[in-house]
Parts: sequence; structure tokens; C-alpha cells
Amino acid sequence: MPVGYIPHLPSSSEPPSLQNRPRKLVWVIFGATGHLGRSICRNALEMGDNVTAVGRDVDGEQVMQNWHARCQGLVCDVKVRRTLEEVIEKARAKWGRIDVIANCAGFGIIGSCEDQDETDIRSQFDTNVLGILNILQLTLPYFRERGYGRYIIFSSIAGFSGIPGLGPYGATKFAVEGLVESLMYEIEPFGVKATLVEPSITRRDEPDELAANIQPPLWGHFLIKPPSAPYRPSTSPAQHALKMVDWLKHNQPTSAVKIAECVWELAHCEHPPLRLLMGSHAVETTRDRLRAIIEEIEEWKHLNFPSDRLPSENEEGEHSRAEGEHDDGDGDNDDEGDEGEDGDGDMSGTEGEDHDGEDEEEVDEN
Repeated sequence: MPVGYIPHLPSSSEPPSLQNRPRKLVWVIFGATGHLGRSICRNALEMGDNVTAVGRDVDGEQVMQNWHARCQGLVCDVKVRRTLEEVIEKARAKWGRIDVIANCAGFGIIGSCEDQDETDIRSQFDTNVLGILNILQLTLPYFRERGYGRYIIFSSIAGFSGIPGLGPYGATKFAVEGLVESLMYEIEPFGVKATLVEPSITRRDEPDELAANIQPPLWGHFLIKPPSAPYRPSTSPAQHALKMVDWLKHNQPTSAVKIAECVWELAHCEHPPLRLLMGSHAVETTRDRLRAIIEEIEEWKHLNFPSDRLPSENEEGEHSRAEGEHDDGDGDNDDEGDEGEDGDGDMSGTEGEDHDGEDEEEVDEN
């Protein structure tokens, strides 16, 4: 750990520091050839950990082998369990153990929900959801037996707030959110912990890439689905995701290097959170969504917790007996009793009007 290192995570999580020295961990990082995965690999290696970097392209295996003497480069397809099993076996054979599983592998298509066909949608779910399930199911027995392990699973703000133009992709991330949150409760008794990392749009800012003026692909791991005629106008909400990325170009607000530093601390801290939002855009988007949800709940909660309710038959009977006793006690109040009856009549009429209004609404709806 560098002299003068200051952790990013709050002290309540007990992050690694000069006073809380971290031990060397062994990482298996899926999606290591993507810009986030590569930054995480680099940071873990710089901080003294051992890394098995897992990519998908066979050509990238040799490149990853050359990253560092403590880096093992492998390839697999997270959708194919056999290839995952081989990666896990080779990593354990190389390092003797596995401490941290980080998954950055992902795939998305920018396009309207209507324009994406079954193949487009299945490919996203197979990679983003079933791929993670494959990783979890193949590694969790080992972590349970050890009584220790960390999962760091990358999600997205698209998994908490729907983004036009990213419907199926967002659906996969919503699924990942529910999956990992449920998993967290299930595995905590075994000493295994899981964290969801939810970044906003992230830029590449590795020093060597900036010095070499390397321009990353504009769309990252996303493919573009050409819009059909109804969604082609520039004013179509389905164009939102495309315009957002095009507007940001290579000036995305969130740093991949900072995310990598925080992820390294996540693996070493004692009390990791369930969710870690990365980037001011992610924080503000999530806050806005939560406010909108709360406002909508408050506006419609009267359907479940009405402030005024109709009296039950027993209550009406008790009310009538009480009025009768009151009239017998004072004969001079006959006029007031008549007024009360008129009042009851007005109330009944009001109830009838409300009921009729409800019937009319039902007719209109039908």
C-alpha cells in the first residue's frame, strides 16, 4: 500500500488503510478486457494482489498474460458453464485459492423494446443474468466450504431506473439487482458477502491510454439496433439512450480509475455495502427515482388506507339506538331529531351520489 494512502470508502466499512493493513487477495475478474475490467485488474495488481483476468476473445489471452507477472490470463464464455469450470480450476491451481469474484462482463443493445427481436433479448439475458448465475452457482460451494468469499457484481443505474432505448438491457439489470440482493441474505451466514456496483456512464482514463490518445469505441459493449419508422424521429423517447451517449462522446462523467480503486477497497473492507453507486450522475438519478416513487406512493396510498370509511351495520345500529335514547330523554328535541334525520338523509344521498360516480367511472373504463 502506498505511503499516505487515503481510502475512498467511509470509515464505518473499515476499509484498508495504513492502520488497517490489507492481506494479499486472489481475484478472478470476468470481463477483464473491457475498460472497467482492465482498470480493476491493473489496480489490484498495483496494490499487490494476484489476479486471474478472464476475457472472452482468444486473442486477448496472450495480451492479458503480458499485463503483469502476477496476472493469469484466461478466456471463457460466461454463458457456457464448461468454460467457467475450466477457468475456476485453473485459477485455483495457479494461486491455491480464490478470494474475490468480480464480474464486469456485460452486453447490451440500444434500441426500442419493439424493435429488438427474441434473439436480441435472449442474448442479453443469457449474458447478463444467466452468466452471473453460472458464476455464482459454480463458485459458491467453494466459498461456503472455506467460510469466506467476496462477490463484486457490476449492475447499472439502468437496473434501478428505466431508460428509454435500453428496455431489455435494463430488464437484465433489474433482474441482477433482485438476484444479488436475495443472494446476499442467503450467503451471509456462510461468511460470504456480495456487493452490487452501480456506475453511471464511465470514461476510460488510464494514464497510458490518455498519453497515447487512444480513443475507445464510442458505444462500449453496446450494439445499436436501427430504429423502425415509428421510432426514427429525433424526438422519439426511444432515441434517448443513443442521444445521451452521443452527447457525452468521450467525456463521460465517471472515472474508471476511481471505480477500480473503490472496488479494490470493497474487496478488502470488513463491512461492504449491498449497493455502491459510482458517479454523481448515478447518485442523482437514483435520488430522483426514489423521490418519484415516494411521491407516487403518497398520491395513491388512499386506495389502501382511506381516511374516511363507511360505517358498518353494527355501528349504524348502535348510532340509531343512541339517537332513540336521546329522544326519549328530552321530548323538546323532536325538531332537532327531525333535523338529524334530514342530515342523515343528506348523507345517504351523498353516499348514493358517490356510489353512482363510481359506477360511471367503471363504465367509462370499460
